[in-house]
Amino acid sequence: MDIFIRPGDSLWYFSDLFKIPLQLLLDSNRNINPQLLQVGQRIQIPGYVTTSYTITQGDSLWQIAQSKNLPLNAILLVNPEIQPSRLRIGQTIQVPQRLTWRLVNGQQNYDYSMMMNDIKKLQTAYPFLQSTPIGNSVLAQPIPEILIGNGSKRIHYNGSFHANEWITTPTIMTFLNDYLLALTNQTTIRGLSMGSLYNQTTLSLVPMVNPDGVNLVINGPPANEALKNKLIAWNNNSTNFSGWKANINGVDLNDQFPAKWELENARNPQTPGPRDYGGEAPLTQPEAIAMADLTRNSNFAWVLAFHTQGRVIYWGFENLEPPESQTMVEEFSRVSGYEPIQSANSYAGYKDWFIQDWRRPGFTVELGSGTNPLPIRQFDTIYQEALGIFLAGLYL
Repeated sequence: MDIFIRPGDSLWYFSDLFKIPLQLLLDSNRNINPQLLQVGQRIQIPGYVTTSYTITQGDSLWQIAQSKNLPLNAILLVNPEIQPSRLRIGQTIQVPQRLTWRLVNGQQNYDYSMMMNDIKKLQTAYPFLQSTPIGNSVLAQPIPEILIGNGSKRIHYNGSFHANEWITTPTIMTFLNDYLLALTNQTTIRGLSMGSLYNQTTLSLVPMVNPDGVNLVINGPPANEALKNKLIAWNNNSTNFSGWKANINGVDLNDQFPAKWELENARNPQTPGPRDYGGEAPLTQPEAIAMADLTRNSNFAWVLAFHTQGRVIYWGFENLEPPESQTMVEEFSRVSGYEPIQSANSYAGYKDWFIQDWRRPGFTVELGSGTNPLPIRQFDTIYQEALGIFLAGLYL
C-alpha cells in the first residue's frame, strides 16, 4: 500500500499508526533516507492493501475508520485529496485493510507461472521481500531467488530440483506467505516470534530449481514439435510425464554436482531420459550452474533441499559433515516426525556437494509418502510436517 509524506510525518509515526515493525518499513523503502523525508515522497506500507468504499447517507470518515478498526489518519493518508467535511453520497474512497489471509493457494497443480504470479503478488504486498533471478532454465525461464530477513546468518531452502516433486514449491511458497503474515501482524507461528528470526537470519529461497521440468509434468510437453517428439522418445514413447524428474534436456539436476559425480555416473543411465542421467559432465545444465553460482556467492551457514517422498531426512556425505549436523537433524526429526538417515549411498547431489566443499550442514528432506508426484490432497499434511522443519532451520 502506498502513501505520501505530509509535513511532520516520519517512518516511526507510520510504524506506530499502522502497527508495523519499523524495520519492515525501513526494508520496504530501501531507496529512501528516513532522516531526509520529503513532502510528497511515496512510502510503501507492507502488509496492507486498499479496498474501495462508496460513501452513503450519513457517512463520515471518523465513522468509517471506527467501523474498520482503523485510525482516522490511516484513511486520510491514502486519500490525500479528500476533504473530510465535503463527502458526497456515491463518492468512492480507498480504505486501508490489513492483510490477514494468504495470497498463495498451494492446494493446486502449481506450475511455474503460478509461482511467478504469487511472487509478484507477495512483493507488491510485502515490499521488504526481495527477488532476483539467479539464472535461466534451458527454455530461458528466469529462476528466482527470494530473500527475506535482515540478519547476518544466511541460510538457504530450495525445492523442485526434480520435476515430479513439484509439490515442494507450493509448500515453500505457503511457508513464505505465513512468515510474511506473522511478521506484519506481529503474531507467532507455533509459539515462535518471527520478528526475532527476521532480525537474526537472512533466508534465501529458490522454490523451483527446475521450471521447465515442472511445467512438463503438470502441463505436458511444449508446443515445439521437434522438442515434443524428442521428449516423448526419451520418455519411452509415452506422453505421460508423471514419472519425469529431469530437466527439459533429460538431465537429472540432482546428479549434476561435482561430489563424486563419476561414481554416480558409472551406475546411472548414459543417455537423456526421465531420471538419473547425470549429463556428460557435472555442472553442464544451466539450472545446476545457477544453483552452484548462487551457493558460491552466498556464504550459506546451512542448506535444506526439499524433495519427495519418504518422510526421511538425509544429513551426511562421506562423513564430511560437521558434528552439528547430527544435532540439527535430530531437531528436524523431533518437529516433523521424519526419520534421520545419515547417508543415501548416492553421490553428485546438491547437498552432497555443499557438505563436501564447505564442510557445513546440508540436508535433503523427503516430504510426504507415496508415489511421485504426490497427490495434492496430501498438501495440508505435508505442509504441517514441513512447517516444523522450516521453522527449525531458522532458529537453530
